[in-house]
Amino acid sequence: MKEECLICKAPLEYLETDEMMECAICHKKENSKTRCVKGHYVCNECHTAGMDIIIGMCMEESSKNPIEIIEKIMRQPFCHMHGPEHHVMVGSALLTAYKNANGDIDLGQALVEMMNRGKSIPGGACGFWGACGAGLSAGMFVSIISRSTPLAEEPFALSHLMTSKALGTIGTVGGPRCCKRDSFLSILAAVDFVKEYFGIEMERPKVVCNYSSQNNQCIGKRCPFAKVSE
Repeated sequence: MKEECLICKAPLEYLETDEMMECAICHKKENSKTRCVKGHYVCNECHTAGMDIIIGMCMEESSKNPIEIIEKIMRQPFCHMHGPEHHVMVGSALLTAYKNANGDIDLGQALVEMMNRGKSIPGGACGFWGACGAGLSAGMFVSIISRSTPLAEEPFALSHLMTSKALGTIGTVGGPRCCKRDSFLSILAAVDFVKEYFGIEMERPKVVCNYSSQNNQCIGKRCPFAKVSE
């Protein structure tokens, strides 16, 4: 069995309704639909412990390639195969590449905002909200660079259009979820979107997945990033 429960590696199960659960690490009690088949629950905060290094990594990064940037982040110990950390990582990689491609933002301030917003999206949003956190993160990225607020006109529209494009590509591929695949899809959609609407051209590489061996639910050749040999 590949990585599932962070405590015992057993498979996860998703409930139809919330139940009160106690985090196996910090012992906080809260409602959730997610646990492993042996009953272990890990809260979002414990699941993403160590994620704060993203800001420092991105501030030192010079690449205009958001895929390259997020893959560096994915190699850090705090990042798991699946998890809410991706809800921050997608937007952070995009903000960094955007800045390095001459986008006009205060990167440090933008990364802090991305961290705060992305952390508010719980794990499992893809299945329970009908909106993958990676896709929402791409929308948050555009919201930040366009300085959108609920009262804005064009920025409001652009951030919604970005989210819809990211979620559309994720929905077209279909499930089950893969946080790596959905992150790549969201980033590539954002690269194209920003070139069209903002005139900023980030690098857009060909993506080949190296994570399939870690994913119990990998969709194999149906994934647009599958290796030719798979």
